[in-house]
Amino acid sequence: MEETTNVKSKEKNIKNGNKLINFLKKHRKKILLLLLACVLIYIIYMVVGLIRKPTDTVYVEMGQVREEEIAIGYMVRDEEVIRGENYKNGIEQIKTEGEKVAKGESIFRYYSNNEESLVQKIKDLDEKIDEAMEKTEKAPTSDTKALEDQIDTKLYNLYGESDLKVIQNSKDEIISSMSKKSKIAGEQSPAGSYLKKLINQRSEYENELTSGEEYIEATKSGIVSYRVDGYEDILTTSDFGKYTKEFLEDLNLKTGQIIPMSSEEGKIVDNYKCYIVCVLDSEYAKKAEVGDTVTIRLPSGKEVKADIEYKTTEDKEYILTLKIDEGVEELTAYRKISFSIIWWSSSGLRIPNTAISTEEKNGKEISYVIRTRIGYQDKILVKVLKTNEKYSIVTNYTSDELTELGYTASEIRNMPNIAIYDEILIN
Repeated sequence: MEETTNVKSKEKNIKNGNKLINFLKKHRKKILLLLLACVLIYIIYMVVGLIRKPTDTVYVEMGQVREEEIAIGYMVRDEEVIRGENYKNGIEQIKTEGEKVAKGESIFRYYSNNEESLVQKIKDLDEKIDEAMEKTEKAPTSDTKALEDQIDTKLYNLYGESDLKVIQNSKDEIISSMSKKSKIAGEQSPAGSYLKKLINQRSEYENELTSGEEYIEATKSGIVSYRVDGYEDILTTSDFGKYTKEFLEDLNLKTGQIIPMSSEEGKIVDNYKCYIVCVLDSEYAKKAEVGDTVTIRLPSGKEVKADIEYKTTEDKEYILTLKIDEGVEELTAYRKISFSIIWWSSSGLRIPNTAISTEEKNGKEISYVIRTRIGYQDKILVKVLKTNEKYSIVTNYTSDELTELGYTASEIRNMPNIAIYDEILIN
C-alpha cells in the first residue's frame, strides 16, 4: 500500500514538472522579455539615482579647524567717574571720547552760570570796541602793528589749548595789549575815554565768565569716556568672586546695548586691560583652568587673546573671568556683549568628517579615506589631529606609528599617503 502511494506521488511530480517545462517552452519569449524589462528598469533606476545624487568627492586642502562657543559677557573695568561742583550746568568736552590722557590734564569743563548771555555781551562789546578804534586818531603804525601782532599770536595759540593756567594768562595778556592799544589811540580824548570804558566793561564780563568756569582734570592716566551708566561702582575689579549667575542676571542689562553719552560727567578708564565675566556650561569650560589662554572674537570681529583670570562653579555651570589687553577702547561703549570663545585652533590638511571612515586593527580604531584618481580608488590611512563638528585636521602616520599599530613592513611600503589636492570620496 505504501509503495503504491509513493509511486503515485512520483508520477504526480513528474507530471507537474513536465507541465512546467512545457509552459516555459511555450512562453519562453515572453519570460525572457519580462526578465529583460526588469533588468532595464533596475539599470534605469540606478542611473537616475546617480544623476539625482552622484558620488560626492572633495579635494584635500590646507585649512584651519577650531572649536568655538558663543557666550554672553559682562564688561568689568577699572574706571573712575569724575564730576565737578558745577554738576547740572552742562559740559564742554576738551578731550574726546576714547582719547588718552595723562594725570592732571583737563578733560572737560562745566559751563558758567549765564555763560550764553555773557558770551553774547562780550561779542557785542568787541564790535563796539572795533568801531571806536576806527574813530580814534590813528597811532604810529609800528606801535599799533606790534600790539596787533601780539594779540593775533595769543589768540592763535589759545586755539586747542586745554591748560587752564595757560588760557587765563593768555587772556590777561590780550586784555593788556588791547588796553595799551587804546592808550596809544588817545584815551584822554573823548573817543579814547569811551574806548577805555568799553574795554573795562569787557574785562568785567570776562572775569565774570572765567570765575564761573570749572575745569575737570584727570585723576589718573587712561582713556576718557563720557559713557557713564551707573555700573562703574558695581562691576568692579576688586572681587571677581562676587559675580554669581544670579548677581549678573539681576543687573537686567541688554546685550549689545550702547551706553549713552553723559552731558554732565565723564570717567577715566584703564586702557591697558579689562575683564569679561561669562557663564558657560560646556565641557571645555569645565576643563578650563585659571591661567589658561584662549582666543575670543569681539563684536567687531577682531580676535584677541584672553587669559582666564578667575573661575567659579555653580551646579553644572562655570563662571569665567577673562582678562584682555587688546581692543579695550572699543569695548568702553558696552556693558554686556555677545562674543565667541575659541578654545583651540589647528591648521593643516583639512577634510570633511563625512569623508573619514574607520576600521579596526589589533583592537584599535584606525581612520582612513578613499582617494579617487583616474578611475582608481585607494584606501589611505590618516591620523586625525584635531576635529570639530564638521572638519578634521589630518596627517600621515609615520612608519614607526604604523609598525606599532601592527602593519607589516611590506604593507607600510605599499601604503599611499594623503596630500593636498587629493580627491577623496565623502558619504
